[in-house]
Amino acid sequence: MKSRHKRLFGIGLGLLLVCGALFFVLNAFQSNLVFFFTPTQVAAGEAPKDGHFRVGGLVKEGSIQRDGMAVAFVVTDTHQEVPVSYVGFLPDLFKEGKGVVAQGRLNASRQFVASEVLAKHDENYMPPEAQHALDEAAKARMGAAVAQ
Repeated sequence: MKSRHKRLFGIGLGLLLVCGALFFVLNAFQSNLVFFFTPTQVAAGEAPKDGHFRVGGLVKEGSIQRDGMAVAFVVTDTHQEVPVSYVGFLPDLFKEGKGVVAQGRLNASRQFVASEVLAKHDENYMPPEAQHALDEAAKARMGAAVAQ
């Protein structure tokens, strides 16, 4: 084999290895990618029906129901609501009227089955996506009140 052919073979093999590594990295990234949706978006059907995603907002007052390790509650953005069920330990800061982000998927009856529940960690913090959703819902309510 000529040196020119050896060099082309080496370059081709190197490109093949880089492409293979890139494929595995992108595949791992895509499988771990989780999008955030508001309760309004979930109610509108914008959330994936078969995939994992996050839903966030406020825990509706009076909606928490505990049965041992199983907990059911409602997440709201003050415009729409999503019923959530979770089995496991909840964060200490999880309370009614406080911000929450739950990760999981919708079941056949359109109830969100959470695999993880995150609560805001201090009085001033709320996940940016949840805060944006609450701000948008407040603007919509103000617009509806002005129109009446």
